[in-house]
Order: sequence, then structure tokens, then C-alpha cells
Amino acid sequence: MLMALLPLIAALPIMMVIILMAGFMWPAKRAMPLAWGLAVLLGLLVWQVDPARVMAATLEGVLSAFDILIIVFGAIVLLNTMKNSGAIDVINKGFDGITPDRRIQVLIIGWMFVSFIEGAAGFGTPAALAAPLLMGLGFPPLAAVMCALIFNSTSVTFGAVGTPIIVGTEAAVSGMLPEAVAMRGFLVNVGIWSAVFHGILGTFLPLLVVAMLTRFYGKNKSFREGLQAGPFALFAGLSFTGPYFLMAYFVGPELPSVVGALIGLFIVVTAARAGFLMPAEAWDFPRPEEWEEDWGEPLQAATAQKSAGTSMSLFKAWLPYILVAIILVLTRLGVFGLDSLLRAFTIEWPEILGQKGVNWVIRPLWLPGTVPFMLIALLTILLHKMPGNQVKEAWLKTINQLIPAAIALFFALAMVRVLVQTDINAAGYPSMLMVMSRSAAAGVGQAWPLVSPFVGALGAFVSGSNTVANILFGGFQFSVAEGLGISKTIISAMQAVGGATGNMIAVHNVVAACAVCGIVGREGFVIRRNLLPSLLYTFLVGILGQIIIYGYGTAVF
Repeated sequence: MLMALLPLIAALPIMMVIILMAGFMWPAKRAMPLAWGLAVLLGLLVWQVDPARVMAATLEGVLSAFDILIIVFGAIVLLNTMKNSGAIDVINKGFDGITPDRRIQVLIIGWMFVSFIEGAAGFGTPAALAAPLLMGLGFPPLAAVMCALIFNSTSVTFGAVGTPIIVGTEAAVSGMLPEAVAMRGFLVNVGIWSAVFHGILGTFLPLLVVAMLTRFYGKNKSFREGLQAGPFALFAGLSFTGPYFLMAYFVGPELPSVVGALIGLFIVVTAARAGFLMPAEAWDFPRPEEWEEDWGEPLQAATAQKSAGTSMSLFKAWLPYILVAIILVLTRLGVFGLDSLLRAFTIEWPEILGQKGVNWVIRPLWLPGTVPFMLIALLTILLHKMPGNQVKEAWLKTINQLIPAAIALFFALAMVRVLVQTDINAAGYPSMLMVMSRSAAAGVGQAWPLVSPFVGALGAFVSGSNTVANILFGGFQFSVAEGLGISKTIISAMQAVGGATGNMIAVHNVVAACAVCGIVGREGFVIRRNLLPSLLYTFLVGILGQIIIYGYGTAVF
């Protein structure tokens, strides 16, 4: 009886996370410690793991969280520094006057700018930043939130310079790769396959969003008005996904979103100014007095935030992010040997507490949170001539933003490492993670690729983070693929892509975007409306993955 129930018992910590966060709306900083505690109890009492090994696994997880926290801190402190210097306001104002057509505006800001901010900062920042910007241009708050959240998906797999893959996936599969397979090479290939899925499906996302925009927020409630902008929408989609795929293929998982969006933004803005593929007639929302009550109140020009950096040039405002992109390319291509130089400095703790296979290593200078993000954040202080009080405010705000995330990450990673490291136990069972994966492989069988992206989407929906979703389920998906004898690389990519599609409806992100746009209480409505594109994207990823894995990817590790 116990053996039959073992997969269910092993899954209890993850089920607790889902129930507490999705069912009871608990924040991750409260749910994750309890889930870790349950994993520890199961490891000690059911799997009969040595307490020293459980403690070592916990330390391994907590220490591994610093990789993510360094990246997040660097990305957010640069963004907060640029907000305080007035650079973000200048960038926002740079979008004014390009076109009065709302369909094109949402493509430039919602698709391109959101993707750039996701690639540069991630972690819920893009929608919370872009939605108020769309409101400032005259979008109804509900429309602004819907569009910003749906568009904050394709870029998410490579958000915060690739953190979901280079940290999330690595943490999930650490210790599971054969000796002949290098971790960096595996992660690069996961990024390439992720870019294949997003490159094919993400190209059509702008067309879907403009059609939804005109159908739900237009005077005529017509999909057709959105489809009239179809040529430009597809052009905008390809302008991002084209360079996005090339960055993943030739450079690595750090650059697809940030550089792809930077290139795409330049292409699309240039095309819009030149009238290339633009609709014959501009489209606009009904007058504010005709808006439906649920849409929210229009943003009054008199209450719009005034830029602190109105005298700053547009180039100077963009310069920090341009420098970030240049430094990332130079350090990741390895042309000048900078990659090996940055990777040379390591801090490690092998066999923590004497436990075999429980190891920790960090390369602080190689993490993009230090070079280039913190480096450029410090340089921005000089470039933008910021007074000390603005700098202090930016750094303190970042620390305060990071504390809840740190608590959640410490315990999430600790829980996952406990699930993995229960492989050595007195009960004679496989690890908790292996028990779950074998059960899933037996239950679903060769149709697992259809299910795989939905697992990733569930993780993001619950946690609000593709990185955390990969940490929670990446090792599980890897083990299922291994048990079925199918490509572990492609399944890991589908996990990462599913985490991005689930981001459209992630509870934490929806709550944050609604709060900044003044429509608190409409979160459920936003989730229901965004559920269709999220499920459609996820379902198509599953279909495409099923075809690729059994048609082309049979020889892919």
C-alpha cells in the first residue's frame, strides 16, 4: 500500500505550493517555507534520509539562490537607478508622436518595449512598467493590463538575461547530467530549442493581441479591425523573433530577449515612421465617456508623472541599456577571452557537510548581475549626474524589493534540492523526484510532450516566475523524459516555454499590474480574459513538441 501511495506522498510538497498559492492566494514567501518543511519531514520519516544529508541539501539550495538574487539585484537596481535619474521617463516620452494608431502603439510598447524590459530586468517588471505607459497614451486601464501581460510571455523564457535557463534550469538538473554532457552546452541547447518554439509561435502573438484589442475595446467590437493591421503585426512579430532566435543560436540564452527586442524596436519604430505596412486608417478607442465601467478610469494628463530628466537626450537615456547589450555580447561570444576571465573566479563548497553529490559553486563575476548590470548601474550615476539621495533611494528600494523574493527563493531551492538528494536513504526508495517522474511517465507515456508545457505554465501561474517554475519542475521534467527515452533537452525547453506562456496569467503579475493601473479587484477578470491566449499558446507548444520530438528530435539528448 505504501509503495502504491509513494508517488502521491512525494508530490505532497509541490501540491502544497499549488494549493496555498493558487487556492488560498498565499505569497511565495509564506508558502515555500512550509513546503520545504513538509519535504524535510517526508525525507526524514518516509525516505529515512540521514539528517545531515537533509541539512546539506537545504544548504545547497539556499546557497544556490544567491545566483538568482545577484542577477535580480543587478537588473532591478539598474532599472531603479534609471527611473530616479529620469531616463525611463525620457525613454517613455520617446514613443510619443510615432503614430496615433492604437494598434501600432501597442505593438511598439506592449510587444517590443515589454520584451526589452523583460530581457533586461524580468521578474514582473515589464507589465508593471508598460501598462501605465499605455494608459498615459490613452489606453483604458483594463486594455493596458491585458496587452502588457499577454505580450510579457515570448520574452520571458530568456528574461533577466536568461535567468530562467542559466540559473533556473541549471539548479533543477544539477547533478543529473551524464559526465560527458557539459552543463553550459546543455543550457545553450535548451535555449536554442526554446527559441525554436517561441520563434514559430511568438511571431503570431502580436496579431492575436491587436485582434483582441479591437474586439474587446473597440467601438465596433470587431476582430476585423485588428486583422487590418495584420501585415504590420506579423512584421513586428518577426522583427523580434528573428534576431531573438539568432541570438539564442549563435550566442546563448542570456541575449535573445534583450538584444532581439532592442534590434526589433529599432526596426519597428523606423518602419512605423516610414509608414511601411501601416494600415490605411488609424484606429482608436471610443471616447472616454463611452468606455464601459469595467475598463477603468482614463489617466488624466494633469496627473501624469512629470519627467525628472526632461533635459536628457534620448540617446543618453538609452545609453545604459545599450552598454549592457554590448558588454553581454562581448563577454558571451568569447572572442576576446573575456568569458574565461570572468568565469575564472569561483567560490565553491564541494560535498557539503561531507555528503556525496551535494555541491555548490558560484562564479560571481560571470553572473550578469555583476557584469554588466551593477557595473553599468554605477556608471549611470556618473553618466546621468545623479545626486546622492537619488542613488541611495534606488539601491534601498531594490533591497526592499528583493527581501520577499529572497525568502521565497531560499526555500524553493532548498525544497527542490531535498527532493533530489533523497536518493541516498535507508528505506531503499528512489529519490522523491524520481518516484514522481516514474509515476508520471507510466501514467502519461509517450504523450508527455503534450503535457510538458502545461506543467511549466502551472509553475509560472502559481509562482509568478518562470525561473521558479523551472526550479520547481525542471528536474521532474528531465526525469520523466529520461524515463521515457525521449529528448531531455527538448522537454527542458518545453518546460521553459510553458513557464513563459503561464506568465500571461500568473497571479502575482496580474495583481501587480492591476494595482499600478488602479483597477484593483479586476484581477479575476484579467486572468479569465488572458486564459485563452495562454492556453492556446501552451497547447500549440505541446503539439509542436510532440511532432519535433518523435519526428526530428529522436537523436537529441
